[in-house]
Amino acid sequence: MRGPKPNVTGFARHLRIEQTNAEARLWKHLRARQIDGHKFVRQVPVGPYFCDFICRERKLVIEVDGGQHADSARDVIRDQYLDINGYRILRFWNNDVLGNIDGVVLTIAAALRG
Repeated sequence: MRGPKPNVTGFARHLRIEQTNAEARLWKHLRARQIDGHKFVRQVPVGPYFCDFICRERKLVIEVDGGQHADSARDVIRDQYLDINGYRILRFWNNDVLGNIDGVVLTIAAALRG
């Protein structure tokens, strides 16, 4: 059957509704092609994983993580999967996004150009 899978779409919708403060703050800067005209979408399934934000045209994944992700073996496996499938991953801590949003946006813009 073609088209989106209802269970996947429903979970992605749930993640968008239940976003963290850091994700909401970053989304205000990513949405509506605000960084050099690049389109981002949020909570997108890529294989068995959900990415916080993704620019499909540049294959750039942005993850915003809390302390529970420090030294996470699951994140290593997930990053390997994304890398094998041609994605670059930028990872920011919640406190970076909340305390230095301008630096985060500049880092994302540089990654999109490079």
